[in-house]
Amino acid sequence: MNYDDNGVGKPWNRAGRYVFIGFLLIAGFFLFTEHRAHLYGALPFLLLLACPLMHLFHGHGGHGGAKKDGDSPAGPGNEDPGPPQHHHH
Repeated sequence: MNYDDNGVGKPWNRAGRYVFIGFLLIAGFFLFTEHRAHLYGALPFLLLLACPLMHLFHGHGGHGGAKKDGDSPAGPGNEDPGPPQHHHH
């Protein structure tokens, strides 16, 4: 095996990384199971909070765009020609 001079690539680094990932998974599991009641109790409030936040951050492209009767979605003069016409000879 080739080892760099700065210590990167040693086998214990890889094993330590796996141990750390395993620790994070176990800690996340216990955090979820122990605090599940608190999370479910706050869920209705989080849904209510999501409504104004989505309105603020959605991007206001849909507001105030009143169209004139002759305008198409692509703009005036760009009406959809419809399906292609077949000419029989």
